[in-house]
Amino acid sequence: QMEEIELRELFFIVWKKKWLIVLITLVSIIASALVSFFILPSEYETYTTLMVGKSKEYSGMNQSIEYNDVLLNKQLVSTYGEIAKSRAVGQEVIDELGLDISHGQFSEKLNVSLVNETEIIKLSVTHDDPKEASVIANETAKIFMEQVKQIMNIDNVQVIDRALVPENAVSPKPMLNITIAGVLGIMLSVFIIFILEYLDNTIKTANDVEKHLDLPVIGMIPKTADK
Repeated sequence: QMEEIELRELFFIVWKKKWLIVLITLVSIIASALVSFFILPSEYETYTTLMVGKSKEYSGMNQSIEYNDVLLNKQLVSTYGEIAKSRAVGQEVIDELGLDISHGQFSEKLNVSLVNETEIIKLSVTHDDPKEASVIANETAKIFMEQVKQIMNIDNVQVIDRALVPENAVSPKPMLNITIAGVLGIMLSVFIIFILEYLDNTIKTANDVEKHLDLPVIGMIPKTADK
C-alpha cells in the first residue's frame, strides 16, 4: 500500500510539471534536427575489395591450395591493412590525385577490414563528396597492390569489386539523432522535476503537514477571493 501511495505521489509530481517535460523535449528535438540537417556535414562511404594470395596457389584451376597457406594469408591480412594505411601508400595516393589533405587526414578516411574471416580485404573510404570517395578508394587499391607486390614479394593481388559512387550518405542520421534527443530530453526533464521538488520545502497541502511536521490536520481554511 505504501509503495502504491509513493508511486502515485511520484506520478503527480511529474504530471503537475508536464509542461516542463514537453518544453525540454521539444527544444531537444528541434535542436537535434537543426544540427543534423543544417550543421553536420554529410559523409558518404564506398569500398573496394581485393584478394591477396600467392601466385602458385591461384595461377591454375588444377593446382591445389594448401590449408596452411590459406591460414597464413588470413593472418597476413592485418599486415596488408598496415601497408594500405602506410605513409608510402597514402602519400602516393595524395600526390597522384592532387588531394589537399595530410597523411593523417587520409588515414582517418580509410578503413581496412577482413571480409567474414576470408582472405578478402575490404578498403572503405568515407568522404563528404561521394564521387571523390570512390576515386580515392580505387586509387588506394591500385597503389596498395603495387606496394604489396614489392614489399611482400607477392605477384597475385586481384581486385574483386571496384568502388562505386555511393548514392546515400552514411552520416548524419537525422531520425536516429532526433529519437535519441527526444529520449534524452524526457529523461533530463524528469530529472530536473525531481530536483526542483527535492529543493522545494514549502508546505502546500494537508498531506505535507502530516508528512513533514508529523501533526494531525484538524481543519482547513479555504482561500477566498478578496472583495
